[in-house]
Amino acid sequence: MSDQSIVTFRFQADKLLPNNPELPAVLYKGALQDQPDTAEQVFNNNGWKNSWVNGVFSYHHYHSNAHEVLGVMFGSARLQLGGDTGSTVQVAAGDVLVLPAGTAHKRLSATENFRVAGAYPGGADYNTRRATPADFAAALPEIREVPLPVSDPVYGKEGPLLRLWT
Repeated sequence: MSDQSIVTFRFQADKLLPNNPELPAVLYKGALQDQPDTAEQVFNNNGWKNSWVNGVFSYHHYHSNAHEVLGVMFGSARLQLGGDTGSTVQVAAGDVLVLPAGTAHKRLSATENFRVAGAYPGGADYNTRRATPADFAAALPEIREVPLPVSDPVYGKEGPLLRLWT
């Protein structure tokens, strides 16, 4: 994987969305372009489990107790990361997005066949929090307690995520 195919994003908290002040969100453009439909299996093989296949919610949400990987298996979408003042990204089959705990994300638009595989390091259980004052207050201490993953969801023990999240 070339450094040109890795894009990182940093987001600050706003009054309702904590994001993650320590770790960047990471987009691997085309990481699974040859076999995007294998995303769930690739993640599971690299220790990111408790996986599912579906879409992305159309409202700001985040997981304060787990990091999350999303691999686009089919179609494409425009996603908003980091809340209303964050970044909009276009993702397509083969792209992989790794979101540190607390990073807000939502679907702005998508093709009809858009599907992603999601998973969590070590098969962690995850919560789903929304842009509310109560969730924000509860999330801040939880985010600090989430351990770093021991492997990259795509590239395993030697993957670039481990370098980017030190």
